[in-house]
Order: sequence, then C-alpha cells, then structure tokens
Amino acid sequence: MKIRKIMLGAAVVVVGLPLVVILIAIVWISVLDRTNGTIVSSGETREYLLHVPDSYDPAEPTPLVISLHAGATWPAHQMNLSHWNRLADENGFIVVYPSGTPVLFDVVRIWRTTPEDVMKDVQFISALIDTLEAAYNIDPARIYANGMSMGGGMAFALSCALSERIAAVGVVAAAQSLSFSWCPDTRAVPVIAFHGAADPIVPYDGGPLGDPFNPVKPVYPAVRDFVASWAERNRCATSPVESAVASDVMRLEYPDCTDGAAVLLYTVSGAGHIWPGGKPLPEWRVGPNSNSIDATSQMWAFFREHRLTSR
Repeated sequence: MKIRKIMLGAAVVVVGLPLVVILIAIVWISVLDRTNGTIVSSGETREYLLHVPDSYDPAEPTPLVISLHAGATWPAHQMNLSHWNRLADENGFIVVYPSGTPVLFDVVRIWRTTPEDVMKDVQFISALIDTLEAAYNIDPARIYANGMSMGGGMAFALSCALSERIAAVGVVAAAQSLSFSWCPDTRAVPVIAFHGAADPIVPYDGGPLGDPFNPVKPVYPAVRDFVASWAERNRCATSPVESAVASDVMRLEYPDCTDGAAVLLYTVSGAGHIWPGGKPLPEWRVGPNSNSIDATSQMWAFFREHRLTSR
C-alpha cells in the first residue's frame, strides 16, 4: 500500500498537474494514449508505441532508441514532446516508447522506481528488447535508453540492471529516487543529462518534490551530486570541465572515464521542468521552456559515439 501511495503521488507530481485536472482529463487522455504493440511481462499486458523509419533495411543492423515518458503521461506524449521520430527518420534508427504501469482508473501511467518493485519494469523493457530483436534487425551494440522526469529515473534503473544491453543513457529533468548503492551492475555506462536550473518540480539543488498538490514528498539529490555520483560509478577523473555552449546553457563534462564512458551535464539557466528544444509544456505548472539547446539532437550525437564493445 505504501509503494502504491508513493507511485500515485509521484504520478501527480512529475507531470506537474493537480489530481483534479487529471481526473477531468481522463477521457481526453484515453483518446491520446495510443499504442501499437503489446507484450506480456511478469503476467501483465504491457503496451508500447513503435516507430520504424521508412528507410529501415532488414539487411542492415539498426540502432534502437528507447524513450521513457514522464510520470502521469503516456507514450504518445513522450513522442510528441521529444521529437525522436524526426531524428529516427533522418538517421535511420528505430525508436520505441514503452508505456508505464497504469494506475488511477488505469489511465495515468507511471514507472515503478522504488527498490521494492522496479525490477518488474526492468523485466518489461528487457522483454520488449527481445521482442523487437526478434522482429527487426536490431544492432545489439547500439541500444540506448532515455527518459523525462520519472522516465529519467527509470532510464537510470535500466543503466543499473540492464548494463549488458544498454550502451548509453540520456536523462532529462530526472526524478531520481534510487540510490547508486542500489545498482546491481558494475559496468561504466555513458550518460548525458539535461536539467533546468529553475525546475520547480525536481529542484536543481535537490530537496523535496515541488508540488503543493501532492501529499507525498520524496526528496531528490542535487543534480550536480547525482551526476558526480555517476562519474564516480564510471571511475572518471574527479575534476570536471565546465564550458558555456549558449548564453544560458553550461556544459559540465567529467574526463578520463573508464572505457570512454563519458558523463555530461547540460544546465539550462532559467528553465523549468522541461525537455529542452522539445514541445513546450504549460509554463504555469512546469516553469519556463527553452530552445537554447536541443536535448534530443544532443542525445543522438552522444549515443552515436558509444556502443557496447562486449557484444
């Protein structure tokens, strides 16, 4: 019951909407929450939204990008927010948007990011990879995961529990509730992170979830501390290099990481709980949007530099 309460609370908070708004929008969400595939995992029917570019060639090993939606949103929302389909068409990779666990009248979708039950979602993503590898010529050395908010927390979980399958990870405004001490895998996993310095939902400097409508107040680490812990995991040098890439965007990179597993952080000054360069979100709830950097394009450029060498 406690876990379910936390999950429901996270769902309300991470999307940045009051519960009453979510209830009013149930029918609307049901229409928008379209998927085109299902699998059974851990005895549950799980859904996903798959995009295969017209240029796909079954004779060519093809990269796979897994993009995870924020809490209380859905696969099509993540697709429209991130614009991954556009890059997939331009660069010839497959992208899939898995659907989280349905709660709140089976409409709101969240990720199980507590230590007690996160492995159910890890197993779902692993089974989804198996399903897509059976249907398409997926390059097992070029499978990447990324996510927004609670989806970013889930991407971290995948880097910990599926490091033998995930080549690199991207996190945006990550709602990170798992500690690095939980990580069962030891492989250094490359990561690229983006976070708005004025995020009112997942505070940049750490602290409790910033939502007055939610009685559950998980506490998140400061973003720089989270990234520093990842750099320690990847056994990088301890002195990061910081540089400006735009008037309001700073890039932080940890050098000399094990096996070239780079750790990067882009901080967007004045930006809220957003996907930089993506579809604008309601500023009254998540804070200012920003187009100063395109998180999706930067992620893909980062992913292209990293592949599993052991596969």
